[in-house]
Amino acid sequence: MPKINGNEIKPGFILEHDGGLWAAVKVNHVKPGKGGAFAQVELKNLRDGRKLNERFRSEDRVERVELENKDQQFLYESDGRLIFMDAETFEQVEIDAELLGERRPFLQDGMVATVNYYGDEALNVTLPAKVRCRVVETEPVVKGQTAANSYKPAILDNGMRIMVPPFIGPEEEILVHTEFMEYSERV
Repeated sequence: MPKINGNEIKPGFILEHDGGLWAAVKVNHVKPGKGGAFAQVELKNLRDGRKLNERFRSEDRVERVELENKDQQFLYESDGRLIFMDAETFEQVEIDAELLGERRPFLQDGMVATVNYYGDEALNVTLPAKVRCRVVETEPVVKGQTAANSYKPAILDNGMRIMVPPFIGPEEEILVHTEFMEYSERV
């Protein structure tokens, strides 16, 4: 695994630090008037979700880890475990449902997601950027509300509550950003 300098860390990098695998969430390069420059890095543990703020000076050497990304099809959920299948080898893999966190309701049967592996260990599941959902329930449009950039609450077919524009009604299909969990566009 390649070692990089502390000032080369960028958001999204996976680092081996303090005996664990950490994802760099936020990186802020600081150049104080006195002393040497450093990178203030917010790290998230890929195994247990802990967060850590760490300072890396330019002379600090850090181990950068490359994860293997595989597109796999979601089959079903059983006892808090998600079952994915590799499209090439047809091998089935069990992944803890907690890896998805609050994005779990957006995972749909048959959906192809990217699973990040470190060796044989699945560390993360990345859903497609946008997912098609159906609005089950929403408030009716209030006259005069369309003049301002206003949104109203809606409940989707997967049970999630999001804010949608006033022109969206019940039974309409919309696309939802899975990363931000917000309305994207009408289908």
